[in-house]
Amino acid sequence: MTYAEAVADGIWAAGTARVGYIPSVSVAPVVNSLVATDGGADGVSPRVTPLSREEEAIGVMGAVAFTGELGAVVMQDNGFGNALTALTTFTLSYHLPLLVFANTRGSLGEYNSMIHSISQPVPALLRTAGLPVVELDRRSSAEDWRDTVKEAGVHAVMTYRPVVVLGSFWNTDGKAA
Repeated sequence: MTYAEAVADGIWAAGTARVGYIPSVSVAPVVNSLVATDGGADGVSPRVTPLSREEEAIGVMGAVAFTGELGAVVMQDNGFGNALTALTTFTLSYHLPLLVFANTRGSLGEYNSMIHSISQPVPALLRTAGLPVVELDRRSSAEDWRDTVKEAGVHAVMTYRPVVVLGSFWNTDGKAA
């Protein structure tokens, strides 16, 4: 099992009904695994949908809670600049469970010198806004990633609030920064 497959397995194992994602090369392996396990192709399946912006994804997938089910968002951490208002004024304020998986940028192995300014403070920024954050990196196995992503989704449902999982693929089989 690859780390990307582990994230996808964890998202489905949490009981997620729908997944929205913001296309990017960094999360493409996760999205491809989500789509493949859901019987789709070319980035789309019955339960996996590409969306154009992070705040749109938070709104659409956060609204899945109104049907009594769990929605999830897959994105890059630099997108929290767009998503923070939607996360705090919609999902957090209205006590809506939502699982967010974001790959991290701006750490070891990062080649893009411009992305450090937004990505490095993301965990502290999210915690300051009152969002639960779980961080994963190469020190945990792919199986640990799967179990942690699943438990984050279960925790979101149990606590009626969004939970963010930040995963650094650097030096894993994903090798991405």
